[in-house]
Amino acid sequence: MTIYNFSAGPAVLPKSVLKKAQAELLDYNHSGMSVMELSHRSKEFDDIIKGAESLLRDLMAIPDNYKVLFLQGGASTQFSMLPLNLAQGRKAYYVVAGSWGKKAYTEAVKLSQTIPFEPILLASSEETAYDHIPQVDSAKIDKDAAYVHITTNNTIEGTAIYNLPETNGLPIVADMSSNILAVRYNVADFGLIYAGAQKNIGPAGVTIVIIRDDLLNKEPVLSSMLDYRIQADSGSLYNTPPTYGIYMAKLVFEWLQELGGLDEMEKINREKSSLLYDFIDQSDFYTNPVKKTSDRSVANIPFVTPSKDLDAKFIAEADALGFKNIKGHRSVGGMRASLYNAFPRQGVLDLIDFMKKFEQENQ
Repeated sequence: MTIYNFSAGPAVLPKSVLKKAQAELLDYNHSGMSVMELSHRSKEFDDIIKGAESLLRDLMAIPDNYKVLFLQGGASTQFSMLPLNLAQGRKAYYVVAGSWGKKAYTEAVKLSQTIPFEPILLASSEETAYDHIPQVDSAKIDKDAAYVHITTNNTIEGTAIYNLPETNGLPIVADMSSNILAVRYNVADFGLIYAGAQKNIGPAGVTIVIIRDDLLNKEPVLSSMLDYRIQADSGSLYNTPPTYGIYMAKLVFEWLQELGGLDEMEKINREKSSLLYDFIDQSDFYTNPVKKTSDRSVANIPFVTPSKDLDAKFIAEADALGFKNIKGHRSVGGMRASLYNAFPRQGVLDLIDFMKKFEQENQ
C-alpha cells in the first residue's frame, strides 16, 4: 500500500533526499563519521552550513544586504525575538489572519508587559473564523513604528497572502513557515523573513531567519541567544546549531535546485493544488471554507463533507487506505490536505479518486 503523508508538519520529505541521507548516515564525505557526530567547528560542517546558505540565497534571490541565520527554537521563538531586537521603545503592527498570526500577536502583548513596546492589532479576520485575509488600512500606520508583521500562509485555515499590504514605508516582517520555497516572494520587499524548517525545508529543529542588515539591533538584548546581531556576527555558531537539520536542509535545497528552482516548484505546486481545488469546487458534497479564491493557500487545503459524522468516516477510511494525517486541525475540524513541495502529484490524483468514491457511497 502506498502511503501519502498529508501532515501539516513535520511533513513529507523528498524520497531522494532521505535516500541520500541514509547512504551518508554512517560515513559523511569519507570522514568516517556521521554528520550527527561532526563538530560544528569542523571543516566538513563549515562546508555544509556555508553550502546551505549559498543554495538558499540562490533559490530565493536573497540580496547581499541580508543575513541568513540558522537558529533554533522554532518560529514561535521569533514571536519574542522580533520585538526584543526590533521594537523596544516603539510601536509594531500585527495583521492577524489565522491562528499563528494570533499567537504572534498574543506573545507580543505578553512581552509588552515587561519591555517598553506597543503591539497594535492592525487588522484581523478572527470574527469570521479566519475565512479570508483582512484588508490593511495604511493610513492607520505610524511611519515611525518598527514593523508590520504578517503570516504569509495560514496552515490551519488554508489562506495565504500573495499581494503584500501597503505599510506606509515600514518593514514587513513575515512568518513564512508554511510556504517558504513553495511560491516566489521578492525578499527585498521584506525587512525580515522567518520560517520553521519542518514543512518545506527539512526536519523540525531548524529555524531560518533572513534579516536586512540595517535591522540588526544596535544594542544588546535580554539574552545572547535571542540577539540577532550576535547570531549574525557568529555565523549562526554562537552555540552548537542543529547540525543534522542544517545538513538535511542543504540536501533539500540541492533537490529543489535540481528540480529547476523556485519558479518551477511554484508552477508544480499551483498545478497540484488546482487539481484538488477544482474537484472540490465542482462537487456538491465537499466544500472549502476559504471565502475568496484569491486567498487560497497552495500549501494547505482544508475541506469538509456535509456533516461531522461523515468527516469522521472519511478520515477513518482514508487512513486505512494510506492517506495519512489528513484530519484537520483540532481547532477547526474537517480535513486538511497539506501539499508541500515534496508531496507527489500522484498523491493528489489518488486522493481525488478516493473522494469521488466516498461521495458516491455517502451522498
